[in-house]
Amino acid sequence: MKQIGLHEPFFTGKEKKYLIKCIDENWVSSSGKFLNLFQRKFQNITKGKFLSPVLNGTIGLHISMIQAGVSKNDEVIVPTITFVATINSIKYVGASPLFMDVDEYLNIDEQKTIEFIEKKTIFNNGYTYNKITGNKIKALVVVHTFGNAARIEKIFEICKKRKIKLIEDAAESLGTKYNSGKFRNKHTGTIGDFGIFSFNGNKIVTSGNGGIVVSKNKKDSLKINYLISQAKDDKINFIHNEVGYNYKLSNISAALGLAQLEKLNLFIKRKKSIRDYYKKKIETIKGVKILESPKYSQNNNWLNLVQISKKEKMKKIIKKLNSNGFQSRPIWHPNHMQQSFKKNYKYKIKKAEEFVKSIICLPSSVSLKNKQIDKIINLIK
Repeated sequence: MKQIGLHEPFFTGKEKKYLIKCIDENWVSSSGKFLNLFQRKFQNITKGKFLSPVLNGTIGLHISMIQAGVSKNDEVIVPTITFVATINSIKYVGASPLFMDVDEYLNIDEQKTIEFIEKKTIFNNGYTYNKITGNKIKALVVVHTFGNAARIEKIFEICKKRKIKLIEDAAESLGTKYNSGKFRNKHTGTIGDFGIFSFNGNKIVTSGNGGIVVSKNKKDSLKINYLISQAKDDKINFIHNEVGYNYKLSNISAALGLAQLEKLNLFIKRKKSIRDYYKKKIETIKGVKILESPKYSQNNNWLNLVQISKKEKMKKIIKKLNSNGFQSRPIWHPNHMQQSFKKNYKYKIKKAEEFVKSIICLPSSVSLKNKQIDKIINLIK
């Protein structure tokens, strides 16, 4: 039985045409016209100012940590519900995650985060320090989880006031914009000092692998582009005055990504239709509700989740769906409970530990058909 995945790539445009052109022209590595076309198209969609195309979203997070000045013994505030790559990027630079709880949309709890910074830290000589550990807090990561925009206005203000770099993990939220408040019409990932997008095979748009870092200022972007290209100071004599990285996106991946970006509006339209159909059907099942999206933003509906009131039935439902060819799973295990991160500081985490026992991720691919959703609903029933 072929399993229907949570989120599968969908190719319906000029993917083959662009890939063949790449091969015919012999531009398949980290140079070529598709890199420029891909960046231009992405910029038109997000209005992000300064772009750095990278091999994947994790690399985007890593290089952003470096450019944000995060280093050994520093701390980074981060929500406990996120893919582990967000946390790993903090560890790569020798820093420690400082875990926060999540709100009703599975995004960082803005209220608790502000409370922590105001009550549990001090600001001295241009740095914010954790009162408990004495370590500098250099950055704060906001994750736009499952494509839903996080509350960010108050966090943005306090980060600015406390000289904390704001990094947006927008890996899943391409196409998501704020529709009210200070950042009305702003795309996720374009508000903080750095924003990271992913084009992995399971994202709304894919380039096979790949990602983009959006920088707020030109200086940061120039430095990132320098570092991801092996920090080459002299291209003729191969002089390298700093340690660099082989992190730049390939032209062949950009070609695939460009064809996908050209279909983004179509994908988002279909994703909304899938969500509406799920919601209509799930409302008929007692004890099951679809997880709502925030009203303050226009969300890309990347992944649909349901909350089960009877927690003891959760594993049974997941097993039933998987055995009938529909991939399902709980949300990510909270990172503060992971073996590698148990000793790291955490602050008033409650909702995250409850949500992991009651929320199920459902198939949400652009190619998903209504009749397949009907089967999923019947299996849940």
